[in-house]
Amino acid sequence: MDQITLQPAAGAHGELTGLLMINAYHRNNKQQRSKIIIPDSSHGTNPASVITAGFSTVQIKSNSKGLVDLEELKRAMSEDIAALMLTNPNTLGLFESEILEISKVVHDSGALLYMDGANLNAMMGIAKPGDMGFDVVHFNLHKTFSTPHGGGGPGSGPVGVKANLAPFLPIPLVARKTDQKGDQEHYFDYDRPLSIGRMHGFFGNFGVMVKAYVYIRQNGPDGLREVSENAIINANYLKKSLKQHYHLPYDGICQHEFVLSGVKQREKGVKTSDIAKRLLDFGLHAPTVYFPLIVPEALMIEPTETESKESLDEFIAAMIQIAREVEENPELVKSAPQSTPVTRLDEVRAARELNVRWERKQNT
Repeated sequence: MDQITLQPAAGAHGELTGLLMINAYHRNNKQQRSKIIIPDSSHGTNPASVITAGFSTVQIKSNSKGLVDLEELKRAMSEDIAALMLTNPNTLGLFESEILEISKVVHDSGALLYMDGANLNAMMGIAKPGDMGFDVVHFNLHKTFSTPHGGGGPGSGPVGVKANLAPFLPIPLVARKTDQKGDQEHYFDYDRPLSIGRMHGFFGNFGVMVKAYVYIRQNGPDGLREVSENAIINANYLKKSLKQHYHLPYDGICQHEFVLSGVKQREKGVKTSDIAKRLLDFGLHAPTVYFPLIVPEALMIEPTETESKESLDEFIAAMIQIAREVEENPELVKSAPQSTPVTRLDEVRAARELNVRWERKQNT
């Protein structure tokens, strides 16, 4: 990318920032483009950001390999399309192998290509979004560059753009100039008439950026590539170990994550949510469930680079045991967790008698 704004405070905030710049770019070119294409495997924040930015969505189906269907994309392109919003690798953990062809189709129609950078953990030091033809990309600094997925707390979603979108970046932009002595100094550049304006009250979440910067400097270019390679190896090791016990809808070499399906277990009356709750009895936090939406009874497993083989084997053993329990004693799984201080809620009663208040009970 040619220029970057550090203002966005999270990945979804970065999405909104990028989409507002795309809107400003087309309006500056006297074009009224009102639609954004998103794949059916996209992150849930993508369509939400599209609507918030004033666009409408056009959804295209994935092909049998779980990738963007190039022919579907060609049919969806029109003069109304402002951009294609794409995660690469996608939410199924699969790299879009036709990304250069996708980029050409999009750009030939006058639209732009946005990359949701949520899955950069598989690409650091290996592939560059700019080389793939992306015009805009946001970076999840709180995820890829410092902290394993999840955990809450503040986020950071800086946005990088190609030169044609740089005039629309939020103000102020950090810039450099040479003083009278010939020394370089930084300053805040507010003189940007095409800017979309300010997106954050401050200049980004400074603490998150410091962590990310230290992480990048500690690893260096070779280390960052190794991070991605380890994440990919970990995910493929888990996938190969579990695919005979759970349905694997897209069986190719995955990147940093993959998606299993609990449809085989569903035949025994056990849902994916039951499997997730049973994992608590093994002292394991469940992976993301029921997402992406195109996989029924989905289990999205993203081990990251930080897991040791011992911890991966522990997860594998637990998942295999749960699959065996589903066959031999499904009620055990359906009533899980068994060993936690708080057991399963009565979901039907909770839906009917909604109570979001917490009450302290006095000891008598």
